[in-house]
Amino acid sequence: MDYYFLGDPELVTAFRFAGVSGEAVQNQSETLSAFRRITEGYNATAGAVLPGVELASLCRVLILTEEAADWLGEDLDNWQLGGRYPLVVEIPGITGRQPGRKTLVDSIREAIGVHV
Repeated sequence: MDYYFLGDPELVTAFRFAGVSGEAVQNQSETLSAFRRITEGYNATAGAVLPGVELASLCRVLILTEEAADWLGEDLDNWQLGGRYPLVVEIPGITGRQPGRKTLVDSIREAIGVHV
């Protein structure tokens, strides 16, 4: 499993048609539980990280909707700063881009300092 998707149920179905596994998340607790399971082998029922269950070695790219990324908050920030797999990519959800989010083009322009 190179890619995995977390987000809206409709997008989970769309990604499955493209051959990408995933699961629908509806709120912060579901998103956090799935994120921990994927990145750390966290089992919410046991309330602990289970040894040998880490799915990060299987998932190289985790695709999240912007809404799911917002629900993860600081957990996502800490994961990204750790520089481990899976890499996290945020995409707009089924309802479109979240207010106040930069587009990829805006981020690139800001990074290189060039507006065309």
